[in-house]
Amino acid sequence: MPNCKTTVPFAGTEEQERQLREVIAAHKGEQGPLMPILHEAQEIYGYLPEEVQKIIAEELNIPLSEIYGVTTFYTRFTLNPKGENQVSVCLGTACYVKGSASVLAEVEKVLGCEVGAMTDDGKFSVDATRCVGACGLAPIMLVNDDVYGHMTPDRVAGILAKYM
Repeated sequence: MPNCKTTVPFAGTEEQERQLREVIAAHKGEQGPLMPILHEAQEIYGYLPEEVQKIIAEELNIPLSEIYGVTTFYTRFTLNPKGENQVSVCLGTACYVKGSASVLAEVEKVLGCEVGAMTDDGKFSVDATRCVGACGLAPIMLVNDDVYGHMTPDRVAGILAKYM
């Protein structure tokens, strides 16, 4: 079973930082530039580590705490890198009442990682999500863009094995 980690040392490149600074410069004069900058920064890095948030805060002259507040409020932003295969289990109401919590527990058991973590080999990350709009298939598990409906804990290992 793989080990997992919730933090990874920042490994941004000079090219990524150059791209980030260009994005900031392009949006700096706009009204409300933070959201588009954060979206583009996440595209550049794959997530929004503290080091990236600090650059944005310094360039926009706003407190780091404000940026952190935005990145932790909106679910489309992530502070941790994602694995090659992103496993998500819906915990929205329809999925939850049909047993998604036990599906998520089985995902964590099979991968050896809790929600928010990534396997050491970078193959998998585990997340809980809210409604994905497929309530008729509840409970739902997603692996990348693949949707698995009517999930039960006994199906988890077989599905994840396809991605290993």
